[in-house]
Amino acid sequence: MRKNSQPATYFVIGESRTNADNAITRIYGSFYLALEVDSATDEIVAFNCTHTLELTESYLRRLFVGENIFELEDWLENTLKQCYGGSSRRAVLTSYRDAVKRYRAMRSGD
Repeated sequence: MRKNSQPATYFVIGESRTNADNAITRIYGSFYLALEVDSATDEIVAFNCTHTLELTESYLRRLFVGENIFELEDWLENTLKQCYGGSSRRAVLTSYRDAVKRYRAMRSGD
């Protein structure tokens, strides 16, 4: 990154605990999602998460990529309730909220 310039993207991670019997908890200890966010538009351009099945990450990636990080919460919560049958549903939402909090702090220079 050049001095005195805003980065093109920010990288942020959100973390949450899943229920104790969840495979993600047994393997990783926590659920993490990683977002790369365009600094000019706040659009999520890349997504990864801890997972035990590739389909989990692929499905969640389609929910996140292309969305504005600040405008996603209500839609995401409703979509996860209606369409996501994974046991990490609450952890996904909590991790997203944690990532938004961290992103805001990064943007404000905290």
